[in-house]
Amino acid sequence: MPAPAAEPTPVPVLHTAAELRALPRRGRRAVVMTMGALHEGHAALVRAAREKAGPEGQVVVTVFVNPLQFGAGEDLDRYPRTLDADVVVAAGAGADAVFAPPAEQVYPGGEPEVRIGAGPMGERLEGASRPGHFDGMLTVVAKLLHLTAPDLALYGEKDAQQLALITRMVRDLNFPVEIEGVPTVREPDGLALSSRNRYLSDAERTTALALSRALFAGRDAVAAGGAGPREVRRAAEAVLARAGRARPPLELDYLALVDPAHFTEVPAEPGAYEGEAVLAVAARVGTTRLIDNVRLRLGRPGGVR
Repeated sequence: MPAPAAEPTPVPVLHTAAELRALPRRGRRAVVMTMGALHEGHAALVRAAREKAGPEGQVVVTVFVNPLQFGAGEDLDRYPRTLDADVVVAAGAGADAVFAPPAEQVYPGGEPEVRIGAGPMGERLEGASRPGHFDGMLTVVAKLLHLTAPDLALYGEKDAQQLALITRMVRDLNFPVEIEGVPTVREPDGLALSSRNRYLSDAERTTALALSRALFAGRDAVAAGGAGPREVRRAAEAVLARAGRARPPLELDYLALVDPAHFTEVPAEPGAYEGEAVLAVAARVGTTRLIDNVRLRLGRPGGVR
């Protein structure tokens, strides 16, 4: 009989800023910030952090459900809290410690009066659909960067606008940390991994596959013949229109083809834009809101990243 798989080495779970400061530091520290309910996408982030930090470095995973990121009527109360399982996933992927503070550790004076403002980029797409979301996200990221003091922080490319805003904040406010994106992890059928996928019924999950299929249709149009922005949008829109007639239907929030530096729409005129672009979609299936994106390179045949 084969030997049983080895259990991941237990890692310390820290709950206070004092415990985090007392954590012996070695080599290069990489941090992965999460709101818990860890899945394979998070594990990929931790593995990437382990590789970047190296065997002599240190990987810290944060688990904190940030109340500032949830607007009225959003799912703060039902957001899954699965710390014990999260620690197992983090340890198995190579983390050295998990920092899981209560709200009073992150916001010792209650909700902060001084916050990070996301600026114009934070008012577009996700920011327009979820007012104040990115201010809350940047505020907690800034707090956690100060608390964990990493050399490197890794974030998933599935949250492309979030990654762009964090990168901009670090540059604009001179945070001494390197920011790196990690590619989206998908199920075999293309659905992007998300903690919210667990809310989908079987029928809703089938409808939700239209998000990735729409993005892949836009991506394939570029790869096949160097399609321009108008053709990319049309290819994706055709898939989403069919899903809007499905049962249960997909309710589209937005489909956008944007410049990744500012998240402004790429002009539709042929030849007006060349370079990397993000094709992003957000939609609701049942009561669950999902987002996804792919990166393209416009202006030349075969331009898929």
